[in-house]
Amino acid sequence: MTRLTIRRPDDWHLHLRDGAMLEGVLPHTAAHFGRAIVMPNLVPPVVTGAQAAAYRDRILAALPAGMAFQPLMVLYLTEDTDPEDVAAAHAAGIATSVKLYPAGATTNSASGVRDFDKVRPVLEKMAEIGMPLCVHGEVTNSDIDIFDREAVFIERVLHPIRKKVPDLRIVMEHVTTQDAVDYVRDNHRNLAATITTHHLIINRNHILAGGIRPHYYCLPVAKREIHRIALVEAATSGDERFFLGTDSAPHTDPNKLQACGCAGCFTAPNTLSCLAEVFEAAGLLRNLEAFTSRNGPKFYGLPVNSDTVTLVKGEPVTYPDRIETGAGPVTVFDPGFPLHWRVEA
Repeated sequence: MTRLTIRRPDDWHLHLRDGAMLEGVLPHTAAHFGRAIVMPNLVPPVVTGAQAAAYRDRILAALPAGMAFQPLMVLYLTEDTDPEDVAAAHAAGIATSVKLYPAGATTNSASGVRDFDKVRPVLEKMAEIGMPLCVHGEVTNSDIDIFDREAVFIERVLHPIRKKVPDLRIVMEHVTTQDAVDYVRDNHRNLAATITTHHLIINRNHILAGGIRPHYYCLPVAKREIHRIALVEAATSGDERFFLGTDSAPHTDPNKLQACGCAGCFTAPNTLSCLAEVFEAAGLLRNLEAFTSRNGPKFYGLPVNSDTVTLVKGEPVTYPDRIETGAGPVTVFDPGFPLHWRVEA
């Protein structure tokens, strides 16, 4: 196969930032994706329906002329979040989901949740109205090894939440372990997971072996090769509970290349080329459309996009090493192998 046409993909986990960075990175997503779940961890975070509406307006204002893209807004869950504001924002079509960050888990997550009992009224309201909860699935306890924090989150946080609020629909975002894949497969009701482009390609050796490589450092951190293999198997299987959430997370190079560098991989420009290589290597290119374009809309109760994109295989396609934004240069994720699939203009 040298040509593949699929429904236009969606990105069910995306960081667009704000201001000059937003203007610089948005076109790279809008070029290939019809919709995206937009993360709310700005400074200050997007907590209320009014803040989400204002952020959506800024995104649409930054969209280049001639591009069609729908940002799906997310509310940042805090211990002071008002259940009625959440419900009103959802009913008005402003907020698609709510995001749970354990406090301190990742970039700009200091306002996240410490006491999960305090947010139970919000979760119960969300279950009542059918609004999904997106979770950053890591505990932040300093005594828990960073490579174990996803598995411990499932045991200590996620499973208890699902027992207390069984009708709550939950997306485990950017899963990184066999543990998470198995948990989703063993729980058939109200649970799905997103998988990133970079976690299908890198393991922890890419970050640490032969020297520290900051542009592969992300959170959740990449794990052992056995976990990467489990993610590839889940993504390429066609199982409707797994779908694409790139977690494309732009940081300027100066913010990545410092003593305490930021976590995140910027994959928006070359995600579809990378994914086609991964799926082709698995012999399951036929399942790419399910992962990128069908499974996510089904879980969120949305129609698939009506238009299509075509991928063409040929000589290796090159992407810029970095893009320039008004906020500074941002390095593009390097998969470490040639990309033969390109999106046809």
